[in-house]
Amino acid sequence: MHSSTGMPFDDIRAMLRELPGANTHAAQRVAQRDAQLTKPAGSLGRLEDIAQWLAAWSGREPQITRPLVAIFAGNHGVTKQGVSPFPSDVTAQMVANFTNGGAAINQICIAHDLGLKVFDLALEIPTKDITEEAAMDERTCAATMAFGMEAIAGGTDLLCIGEMGIGNTTIASAIFLALFGGEASDWVGPGTGHDAAGVALKADVVSRAVALHKDHLLDPLEVLRRLGGREIAAMAGAILAARVQRIPVIIDGFVASAAAAVLHVADRGALDHCLFAHVSAEPAHKRALDAMGKRPLLDLGMRLGEGTGAALAAGIVKAAALCHTGMATFEEAAVSDRPN
Repeated sequence: MHSSTGMPFDDIRAMLRELPGANTHAAQRVAQRDAQLTKPAGSLGRLEDIAQWLAAWSGREPQITRPLVAIFAGNHGVTKQGVSPFPSDVTAQMVANFTNGGAAINQICIAHDLGLKVFDLALEIPTKDITEEAAMDERTCAATMAFGMEAIAGGTDLLCIGEMGIGNTTIASAIFLALFGGEASDWVGPGTGHDAAGVALKADVVSRAVALHKDHLLDPLEVLRRLGGREIAAMAGAILAARVQRIPVIIDGFVASAAAAVLHVADRGALDHCLFAHVSAEPAHKRALDAMGKRPLLDLGMRLGEGTGAALAAGIVKAAALCHTGMATFEEAAVSDRPN
């Protein structure tokens, strides 16, 4: 990702300046066909909107044949501050669990016939402690974004973004505070199981981290490298690459939304090709979605991460596509479309 202009982020900024727009003609064709399908107008609610969204960002009729859940895993130096009740070793152990088919995400992928890829992002080398220094230098952050872009290299027509990383709800909270303001207490929650004292400790850590970097947080890419993590950077890269390749994206929960928020602040239209799967039980997720003006599809009280909400939403998106392409029109079904 090194640019001829000298700085690794320059290439990312160039991509953000040249984002392709929606295919409005494809969306209009879907709307026209939808009006002829054997149902009252609007009766499938958001499924109809999703069908148009799929067409707008794929440029063709709604069709999903190669859906992919991509999970990015990273470790964080900030865990030494006691921000998680679990040790960092659990990240690698859960990656092995994903690989062996034993996690919740594996079962949801089976249920909805979704592909699954897991990306281990140098788990043996945690990012730096954000209360003491920047998590990554610019070159590392840009290279990690470039690595995330490779998630779509094998080909997919629906990308679901998820993550695994002990301590990363603290990282996400710091990113949201830096991007959207407020107080640290507005953005922290129990994560993997903190009590009130643990949540207060997280708020203190987040507050100290953002204060340390406060003079460098007007640029969202600087927010990402200073306060983020490798899995956050990789998710941001994957979302950006999907936009360039016109692949619709489903964003998972609190942590995945932090990666998306970096792009949103960089360009308010950067997430138009994304659907937000659900609102997490992590209390600040709704605040983050509201700050981005995004409406989640599901509210199931989930807070697991690992792409589970996105994978569940993918089942609904697949159903929306099939309803549109598989339903008969009034003419095809010989059904009267208006009273005689």
